[in-house]
Amino acid sequence: NGEIYNYVELRQELADRAGTDNGAIFATHSDGEPALHLYRDVGLDFAQHLRGMYAIAISDPAEEQLVLARDPFGIKPLYYAETDTAFVFASEPQALVRVGLVQAEVMSRARKELLELQFNTGRKTLFKGVQRVLPGETLVIRGGRVVERRRRPALPEGAPRDWSEDEALRHLETALMDSVDVHQRSDVPYGLFLSGGIDSSAILACMARLNDQPVRSFTAGFPGTGVFDERDRARKLAKLVGAEHTEVEVTRDDFWGLLPEIAAAVDDPAADYAIVPTYKLAAIASKELKVVLCGEGGDEIFAGYGRYRSTLRPWWLGGRALRARGILDGFGLLREEPRGWRDGIVAAQSLGAEKGRTRLQIAQAVDVADWLPNDLLIKLDRCLMAHGLEGRTPFLDPRVADVGFRLSDGLKIRNGRGKYLLRRWLQTALPEAEPFAKKRGFTVPVAEWIREEGARLGPLVAAQSGIAEVCYPDRVRALFRKSGKRVGLATWNLLFYALWHQAHVVGRIHEGGVFEALDRAASS
Repeated sequence: NGEIYNYVELRQELADRAGTDNGAIFATHSDGEPALHLYRDVGLDFAQHLRGMYAIAISDPAEEQLVLARDPFGIKPLYYAETDTAFVFASEPQALVRVGLVQAEVMSRARKELLELQFNTGRKTLFKGVQRVLPGETLVIRGGRVVERRRRPALPEGAPRDWSEDEALRHLETALMDSVDVHQRSDVPYGLFLSGGIDSSAILACMARLNDQPVRSFTAGFPGTGVFDERDRARKLAKLVGAEHTEVEVTRDDFWGLLPEIAAAVDDPAADYAIVPTYKLAAIASKELKVVLCGEGGDEIFAGYGRYRSTLRPWWLGGRALRARGILDGFGLLREEPRGWRDGIVAAQSLGAEKGRTRLQIAQAVDVADWLPNDLLIKLDRCLMAHGLEGRTPFLDPRVADVGFRLSDGLKIRNGRGKYLLRRWLQTALPEAEPFAKKRGFTVPVAEWIREEGARLGPLVAAQSGIAEVCYPDRVRALFRKSGKRVGLATWNLLFYALWHQAHVVGRIHEGGVFEALDRAASS
């Protein structure tokens, strides 16, 4: 599954190596076939030569082994389970459950982690016995067991480069233009998810330069709510570059109507607010496109998150700080507190701590290794693939990462703002994007919508089997009658998990919206 962007170059290189004209050693025109020839030539290090997003399985009868490989950023998912009778693997956990060799049994520690963090860290999934192939990992399986693991890092080694600002800008432009160019290699219609923010605006600027035909762009907005709506800015930029622009409204009715369907599509759950607009954007865009470019990764590679600024302070201790408390902490909802649920977060702290890295780089590396693949990219992949739409992420490219990650801290964060160099480049490439203007972050009015229906929703959520077995129902009902930012996160997590549990553990097919699904489940 996936896309190898340098397949053209690899085909030529492999043909030259074999002493034949281009194509003579290939049986197909598939972008994935070069991976097989590379494996034959260089063995288990074949994935080091691939530029793209992929989940690969190679059966090697001569060596009596199976090889699994996943791209370094974890853009494409890959899962496996070692059972008493077989080794099974798939792009989705639910496929492993459906073959009957893995039971739909939830791990209590993983469930606790999901409810507290909104995603699961590291290798674990909610399903007992089902594990993720880690980003950049190559596994060797013999006799039904994993016997070897190799890891290809997503981020480059080495301390920040001593580039001047002008030098860095030149390197950034070269890498970003090249990445967008190869990411839009396609025989099918492609476009862009345009939020109007720094990342998607930068991709728009590149696409406008690279394409003779108008770029097709899509933006989500939330009419009649109290959150900031980005459609005006996106519309302005799209018009400026001559894009064919589509605006997608995400309403209360969409939220209540689509959420059961979304929960059923996300078998490795990422309870991210943005999952709702992403799902609807994909549904609309898929009517016109087969491929869409997205801005995921820009914050991690160029240091855009506000939390990164604290790494420049003298008292910062390293890595993304452990949550002082989880999302559900303090509400007294859970019947039991599984020990060790924070172990995955603690383990993540060591992922980026390589010699020579700055504290800012360590924080970025932790997010790239865990938060990015296990939340943002799961959300993107499941929402888009549910509609047959392929999402591509130009910022998550080895050449862009080599430039962005190894910038000096001062070229990443300046005057309290992250992504300094990317903003600086965009100021020249598309000044109308106003990259240095004060902007409000992308928000989704999920908490507002849940609060409006809290009195009705609380008893229904509390009665769900997935919630009742782990939470005190009376406290869940009481929580849905309250308000506040943390309450909004907590009620959203409980609602999403309840719907996920019905779809993937109970196995109930959802028909209708949230209230219909919860009503049927509560009365069954």
